[in-house]
Amino acid sequence: MERTFAIIKPDATARNLVPTVLQRIQDEEFKIVGMKLTRLSAQAAQGFYGEHRERPFFNDLVEFMTSGPVVLLALERSNAITHWRSVMGATNPDAADEGTLRSEIGENVERNSVHGSDSEASSKREISYFFNCFELL
Repeated sequence: MERTFAIIKPDATARNLVPTVLQRIQDEEFKIVGMKLTRLSAQAAQGFYGEHRERPFFNDLVEFMTSGPVVLLALERSNAITHWRSVMGATNPDAADEGTLRSEIGENVERNSVHGSDSEASSKREISYFFNCFELL
């Protein structure tokens, strides 16, 4: 079994798409081992996306991710990282394969509705950034 980290972003929560994403998670046979509904502070978002601090989109990203509630998820299944990324689709919804979450519910590159870890190292860092060991099943 492998774990990955996911976020249902503010654009999706604002459009009441949390049930849609959670249903897809269940349909794809992920086990939810951690889940929180929260609103990220600027400090939390800046720390989480710190690797992008020097990029021109950093401030817009932080502003977007703090603009409304998010759902933070720790997911588990075999090949979880790769599988979740294939379920999400490409970052740009216009380039995402048909049937992926981003192609179905993403609005644009910034407002693409979901996040997922891109590697085992990222998954471990991202899960531990938002969940302590007592909050995971």
